[in-house]
Amino acid sequence: MLIDSHAHLEMREFDRDRDDVVRRATEGGVDYIVTVGTTPGECRKAVEIARAHPSVYAAVGIHPHDTKGIDDQTYVLLKKLALEEKVVAYGEIGLDFFRNLSPPETQTRCFEEQLDIATDLGLPVIIHDRDAHSQTVAILKGWKGSTGGVIHCFSGDAAMAMTCLEMGFYISIAGPVTYAKSDRLWEVVRQVPLNRLLIETDAPYLTPLPHRGKRNEPAYVAFTAKKVAELKGLSVPEVGRATADNAIKLFGIRRKSAQL
Repeated sequence: MLIDSHAHLEMREFDRDRDDVVRRATEGGVDYIVTVGTTPGECRKAVEIARAHPSVYAAVGIHPHDTKGIDDQTYVLLKKLALEEKVVAYGEIGLDFFRNLSPPETQTRCFEEQLDIATDLGLPVIIHDRDAHSQTVAILKGWKGSTGGVIHCFSGDAAMAMTCLEMGFYISIAGPVTYAKSDRLWEVVRQVPLNRLLIETDAPYLTPLPHRGKRNEPAYVAFTAKKVAELKGLSVPEVGRATADNAIKLFGIRRKSAQL
C-alpha cells in the first residue's frame, strides 16, 4: 500500500492525461493521492478532481507565492471548499523566501491567518517551507492550533526535524531523497521514526530517480518509498504500509472514504 500524500493533479501539466495518471498510480500500487491546491482556481479544480476519482482527496489553501493576491473573498471561498466531503487538509501554506514572489511580510501575515482558519475548520495543515526554516518554526511554535499537520517536501536538517516532531508534525519525504549528495536529507530519514514519516511526489515537480528530468506523477512515489526503505534498513512494503497508515491517521482518509 502506498499513499502519495502531496501532488498537484490540478495543475495544467496534467490537463491532457489526468485520468491516465490516476490509473497508472492505481496500477502501481498507490491507493490514495492527496492533490493540493495552491491558488483559488486550483483549489476549486482540486476539489473537482477529488469528486471525480475515488482514490483522490484534496487540500485547499494559498501557497506563499500567491499570498499577495489574497483578499476577503479568497478566504470565503476556501472556507466553503473546505466543507467538501473529500477535503482532508488545509494547505499548502507557509513561507518561501527563495523566490519571494510575494513580499515576505505578506507571506508571514497570510501564513498566520491561514493557520487560524485551519484551526477553525479543524483541518490538519500542509506546510511549505523553503529557505525560511527558522521563521517557519517560530510561527508554528506560536500557533495555538491543535490540528497538527505535515512539513511537506522537508528540506531542513535533522535538528529542525526533531523540533517539528516535538510540535506534533509529520515529516514528508519527496523525490530529492533519491538524488546524489542528499546527505542531509538522508540523515533526516534515518533519524525520524517511521511512524512520523510520510512520502510524496509533489508532482509534477521533483521527479525522483530514475525519471529525473521528466514530469513527475504519483506512480513515482514508489521510488521514494524504495529509497526510504534502503536508508532505514526496511523492506519497501514495510515503508509503504507505515507511511500510508500515517497519512490515513493524519488526514482521516478511511473515515472520509467510509462516508462516500
